[in-house]
Amino acid sequence: MANLLLRNIEKTYGGSVNVLKDINLDIKTGELIVFVGPSGCGKSTLLRMIAGLEKITDGELQIDGVLVNDIPPSERGIAMVFQSYALYPHMTVRDNMAFALKLARKSPAEIDAAVTAAAEKLQLTEYLDRLPKALSGGQRQRVAIGRSIVRDPKVYLFDEPLSNLDAALRVATRIEIAELKEQMPDSTMIYVTHDQVEAMTLASRIVVLANKGIAQVGSPLELYERPENEFVAQFIGSPQMNLLPGEVIETGETTVVRLDGGGIARSGVPTRDGDKGLRVNVGVRPEDMVPTDGEALFEGDVNIVEALGEVTLLYFRPEAGGEAVIGKLGGIHADLKGQRLRMTADPSRVHIFADGQSLLYR
Repeated sequence: MANLLLRNIEKTYGGSVNVLKDINLDIKTGELIVFVGPSGCGKSTLLRMIAGLEKITDGELQIDGVLVNDIPPSERGIAMVFQSYALYPHMTVRDNMAFALKLARKSPAEIDAAVTAAAEKLQLTEYLDRLPKALSGGQRQRVAIGRSIVRDPKVYLFDEPLSNLDAALRVATRIEIAELKEQMPDSTMIYVTHDQVEAMTLASRIVVLANKGIAQVGSPLELYERPENEFVAQFIGSPQMNLLPGEVIETGETTVVRLDGGGIARSGVPTRDGDKGLRVNVGVRPEDMVPTDGEALFEGDVNIVEALGEVTLLYFRPEAGGEAVIGKLGGIHADLKGQRLRMTADPSRVHIFADGQSLLYR
């Protein structure tokens, strides 16, 4: 399998519309890297540049130490699974999976061995003689993945492969992709999605794209627990992190912030003497907020309750000119609607951002 090195990659359309700039990544053999970000952030464009389907405007792309900027897609050792299944409707599953090998003039014995092995990995053996129309959406996507596996590529590219599936099939197929990666530990995979659940459950590392560049790279838990900026803090996690404006009133190993809404937030993010009086946003995830009878970082009336069974989401009525605040409690708490609650959080779970950047990383 392969290492990929992206150095100062840029993509510009028409000489003036810049969609990606200064992309630097080092992808190791065996990693499953997930590109995630909002619509229009350039994640699929970046994937297509790696595949050779989009020309790189500037920068270098190396695969196993070889510069591939001007190498055609068919010679890069890459297989791509698209959002649409793109199966030949008149061919059986077997023939769809074997098609690329036939074009490469592989022997019948080699083709049969490769298709059989891929079908076993993807639990498609009993469907090999069926036409695509006789398969479910999830099975068709597995055939598309199988068509990539038989080629034994250096790098697998997945462009939102689950977006056409319904919720139940999406979960089932996501698990199948995770199991496939377990069976192929040395394979290098790059996966594009807008679904953070897919990113959190599949990735070795996540690349969050925003504002034409990379907002942060890290393991799923690193991005969840130690976001470098407000964008990542709110993009990773559902519901998104609450951001509450305030002013630093005490500095040191424990930072104290007086919030504009009247609450007091204590954070384990250290600050310096000169930070006293600094305007900041305090970040608290809904699941880290708990009711208290003591000192509160937030107090408000519960406007809407969503009892989901395992958890209950509490939507607090926003104060005049303020942002809505969301809490997330384990269990069922439908009786809290209309009540006024005081909420706090463990200081180790309270983030502090200044000018959009986490004070933890300065």
